[in-house]
Amino acid sequence: MTDVRDEGRATAAVGGPEPSDKAPMREALIEAAFQLFLVHGFERTTVDDIVARAGVGRRSFFRYFPSKEDVVFPEHERCLAEMSAFLTTSTDGEPLDVVCDAARLVMRMYAANPEFSVQRYRLTREVPSLRGSELSVVHRYERTLAHYLRQRYAGDDAGALRAEVQAAAVVAAHNNGLRTWLRGGGQGDAAKAVDQSLIFVRQTWGGVGESAERSTAPAPAPEDDVIVLVAPRSAPIWRVVQKIEKTLGDG
Repeated sequence: MTDVRDEGRATAAVGGPEPSDKAPMREALIEAAFQLFLVHGFERTTVDDIVARAGVGRRSFFRYFPSKEDVVFPEHERCLAEMSAFLTTSTDGEPLDVVCDAARLVMRMYAANPEFSVQRYRLTREVPSLRGSELSVVHRYERTLAHYLRQRYAGDDAGALRAEVQAAAVVAAHNNGLRTWLRGGGQGDAAKAVDQSLIFVRQTWGGVGESAERSTAPAPAPEDDVIVLVAPRSAPIWRVVQKIEKTLGDG
């Protein structure tokens, strides 16, 4: 899936400090919510609990977030908008390289606040409904990348298929690298982890469909595994991506 401002750091301490009076209301709500999620759990925390801790009314909460689930993913709408703007102005260069750069915007958003990102990652692993929300967001990033690639591959008989497959591969590889970093507690270089995964995609798909370049496209290193996935034709693309991510993660 930009340099995004810190959305507010949650604290793991029971009975931690109240959100800062100087924090903008949106950030104060995020901070209050995660403080409560870490202490009481997501399911047992209500919107009333969040607004009470933040010192605001329910109307203020719903002005910023349609639901309790949305407070867990506060910056994705902004990142999606930035990705779309980036792609709109990226009319030159190798299309696959462009979408890899677009995916790095998501990585930078997570890396801007490692503590918050790791807490959210752990929370989504524990709460099934949040995992569903996360998959929905991932699919929106994938659709955004695929739309750009379809435009760039217009006129290619296999352009639409190529766009869907490459977008799915970029998202799966990006997420594999990002989750490796998150499972490590947000330590180390997130960009390096993601770049290593995206290199595999570029080695695999770079120049595919362009006969002039196909013979010179870099081959995967001998030690790289080859993954063969069999899925029903009717399987939704997000399910295929999920299987790819799980396979990469298990490896």
